[in-house]
Amino acid sequence: MTPETGLTTPARLRPADDGDVAAITQIYAHHVRHGVASFEETPPDQDEIRRRRTAIVDRRLPYVVAEIDGVIAGFAYAAPYRDRSAYRYAVEDSIYLADQFQRRGIGGRLLQEIIDECTEVDMRQMIAIIGDSANVASIGLHARYGFRMAGTLTSVGYKFGRWIDSVIMTRPLGDGDSGAPGS
Repeated sequence: MTPETGLTTPARLRPADDGDVAAITQIYAHHVRHGVASFEETPPDQDEIRRRRTAIVDRRLPYVVAEIDGVIAGFAYAAPYRDRSAYRYAVEDSIYLADQFQRRGIGGRLLQEIIDECTEVDMRQMIAIIGDSANVASIGLHARYGFRMAGTLTSVGYKFGRWIDSVIMTRPLGDGDSGAPGS
């Protein structure tokens, strides 16, 4: 048994492919329906998840899954932070795990993987926008991986009959802002 999962096989991280879309859609739909990590209220279908994954991969950004014994335990990706050109070196991370794989170290491995992959393609800043200031697990995970608090947008979302904050955390990648990208 591995301490990471309590299973006999450790999680294997790999790039997500089209064959993973159904599992990714299912994991994400659970979070949309039952949590506030995502401010979406209607889960997207498989075609939309496929379109989103392709858009990220086409930009040479990471979209990875954690697989255990043939089961997708979770996924993570880095998407452009904003569309305007001056933001082109900033990415926003997203991490989602299937319920049965929560709190087993998989989220940290996924986060480290996308940090490393984004650094390799000269991204300079990673931004975490965490749904709910009470989400201490996600805030703590990001803090353990070098993110620092940038601020809280109070009551910017309304889901499940209550107002929800967005916590913003940031982390420099590679040389950060110490020089121009590509130098």
